[in-house]
Amino acid sequence: MSEPRDLFAWFDRAAAAHPRAVALVADGHEMTYDRLAAAVADAAEHLARSLPPAARVGVLATRTADAYVAYLAVLRAGRTVVPLHPSFPAARTLQTLDSASVHAVVGDPGGLERLRLPWRDAGRLPGTSWPLRVDPARPAPAGDDAPAYVLFTSGTTGKPKGIPIGHANVSAYLERFAAVRPVGPGERASQCFDLTFDPSVSDMFATWGAGATLVVPTGDQLRDPVAFVNDFGVDHWSSVPSVASLARRMRRLSPGAMPRLRTACFAGEALTLSQARAWRAAAPGCRVWNAYGPTEVTITCSAYRLPDNVADWPETRNGTVPIGTPYPDVRWRIEPAADPSESSGELWLAGPQRFAGYLDPADNTGRFSPGAPSGRAPDAEAFYRTGDNVADTPDGLLHLGRLDQQVQVNGYRVELSEVEGALRGHPAVDEAVAFLADGELVAVHTGTPGETGTILDAVARRLPPYMVPSRIWHEPSLPLNANGKIDRRVLQTR
Repeated sequence: MSEPRDLFAWFDRAAAAHPRAVALVADGHEMTYDRLAAAVADAAEHLARSLPPAARVGVLATRTADAYVAYLAVLRAGRTVVPLHPSFPAARTLQTLDSASVHAVVGDPGGLERLRLPWRDAGRLPGTSWPLRVDPARPAPAGDDAPAYVLFTSGTTGKPKGIPIGHANVSAYLERFAAVRPVGPGERASQCFDLTFDPSVSDMFATWGAGATLVVPTGDQLRDPVAFVNDFGVDHWSSVPSVASLARRMRRLSPGAMPRLRTACFAGEALTLSQARAWRAAAPGCRVWNAYGPTEVTITCSAYRLPDNVADWPETRNGTVPIGTPYPDVRWRIEPAADPSESSGELWLAGPQRFAGYLDPADNTGRFSPGAPSGRAPDAEAFYRTGDNVADTPDGLLHLGRLDQQVQVNGYRVELSEVEGALRGHPAVDEAVAFLADGELVAVHTGTPGETGTILDAVARRLPPYMVPSRIWHEPSLPLNANGKIDRRVLQTR
């Protein structure tokens, strides 16, 4: 049977084949495929009546049953999902609505109230408890070729970058990932990622495409993954590696603590061999994958499965698990470093999972090779320049970090320059440097001492929570290297 090319069809096909199976367990609700499909159909009909074709719909929600109904309904209606997080600052969300030309927003009433949108009330979205707000001034989108979803990442200019992902992009990914980590009908898979983070798409549609059950932890349950896995009978786990670190710090990863778990797939940030060993000890029958991929090449494009025998696990030069070899149909190359003595280089990627270019064509400049002219979309055959430093090893590619100032914080991509710009916006700050220390985002500033609390409060009003440093301290001056540049390595030792 050929795989669907439309993202909603991955759910729809399973709903037809497994109508009485449980599709979703979330916030105290359990919904079978036929019940979820009926709610989605009613909501999609309302959206189709209320919105022009190819409209972009903001879903302002966390991982609740209503959120999944709304998400699926937007896709069934042929519109584009723009996930929005209720905890993000209102100004940033409003900027996202404008950047993505969002035509309507559905979601938590409290979150909508905080946005104070002067938009038309289009009634309650059927199948949910949520209101739908429509922007009467937003012009109808041109054409009818709507992307499946649009996500936003941190940008070097201080403006988030919009990444539209087409149905063909994500379907190409799902075809490959289903072969990498098979899930069977009736099995249970976790959904730990926020909807603003693209691995959530993998969790949803790799699970639903197999006729399996998506099981969604609450925030409290996510802080104790061992109890969640055992209490809800989870067979397949997926999360950022930092969840494993949290469980280890809480001393929850005792040997054999998760005897039922069959697979675990970690993505979004580097998985260390230490994290993987601790997880595997707690789930001795678990097959462990480390997956890698930038959002621009649709969720993940390579994965490495650790050998069943822990004694056979590789030892790597930076203590992280390899990211494996890119999936079939993903074209890749390593552009050598300028220094020929380096045994690594920048990873370039192309193929059917590669997106067609950023919402703002100006963001394409410098991100593709052959280069996309300023303000133009890249050629279909162009390679996306990931900015990731990798080495080709006998165990597959090894990720050695970023070549620029972008880092991963709890799986989210963060441009350090954007965090630093927000810090410098405070009157007490002259200079600011942000960096990762022990996996946490921290910052140093010069200027007026004794203002760290007010500085962080100001940053929290401008940036999402994951971009707010966990701590900040004052220095009279910043250390410089021999080239007169700020020496980040010295700061990281303080």
